[in-house]
Amino acid sequence: MQTPSTQRTGLLFGFAAYGMWGLLPLYWHAVADTGAGEVLAHRMLWSLPTALVIVALLRRWSWVSALVRQPKKLGLVVLASAVISFNWGLFIWAVAADRVLESSLGYFINPLVSIAFGVLLLRERLRVAQWAAVAIGATAVVVMTVAYGKLPWLSLCLAFSFATYGLIKKHVKLDGVEGFSAETAVQFLPALGFLIYLGSRGESSFASGGLGNALLLACAGVATALPLIFFGSAAVRLPLSTIGLLQYLAPAFMFVLGLTVFHEEMPPERWAGFGLVWVALTILTWDALRTARRGRLELRAAAKAAVAGSPVGGSAVTESAATESAVTESAVAESAER
Repeated sequence: MQTPSTQRTGLLFGFAAYGMWGLLPLYWHAVADTGAGEVLAHRMLWSLPTALVIVALLRRWSWVSALVRQPKKLGLVVLASAVISFNWGLFIWAVAADRVLESSLGYFINPLVSIAFGVLLLRERLRVAQWAAVAIGATAVVVMTVAYGKLPWLSLCLAFSFATYGLIKKHVKLDGVEGFSAETAVQFLPALGFLIYLGSRGESSFASGGLGNALLLACAGVATALPLIFFGSAAVRLPLSTIGLLQYLAPAFMFVLGLTVFHEEMPPERWAGFGLVWVALTILTWDALRTARRGRLELRAAAKAAVAGSPVGGSAVTESAATESAVTESAVAESAER
């Protein structure tokens, strides 16, 4: 049983992880004078040595040999690396293009897209509240499309790419550190090749942009790995329902940064779209908390019945609890490598 002290520590780690993810726009804005492609390449390049240091400190190498003996799983890792690279690159470009608010909307929409993927691709069954949340989220996209005369493509691309990444990760079944290490190993050579190409053309800012710029680019791996480490520390100390609530901190921080630091415009139609998405997420959160509470009560009732020698409903309760845990874990695990 988790103690209050353990949960407090987990909350600190959780706030640190999602807070850092939410504040990443400040980091990418600091290197905005460097092209988004080069920033992405440095993030990919420096993530591998960072991952190797982490794996060496944890002494967790056994998974490497197991992975290379599974071509199908290795192929999924390569695909996951490509998808998350696209997501990273688009997000870095969005910050440089002063589109942080649209980016935050994408990550707000992401849980709704993940649920839609569960229904369409995994044939999961939704509760009424979950259907309502997805419908309201779709309405938000329609409202903004009509208001602006075009789809909010940036938000949708970020949401769908990250949801696709989560779907792939669900089948890869590597934990945070292992998945991060495997994916950055795949990313390393393409990133190195691109940076060598830029250097040969005299277009690299790593050497010409000054010491401060070079240090910022070199620390991109740490900026990527550190919140992942904090997330892993929070995940083992907190219930998944709590982690699920914390995941909204990152896009919330991005939203505040877009308004107060980058001074991006927020016309009424955008407020309307965001408002509908927040209503959808409120319904989704309420439903998850209600279901989790009901599951806990059913488990306690089953435990009492078992102690009394009456195993009534034990199988059904166990199945219900397991299903709820799987749904919550699927929604949360995607945030582990933003």
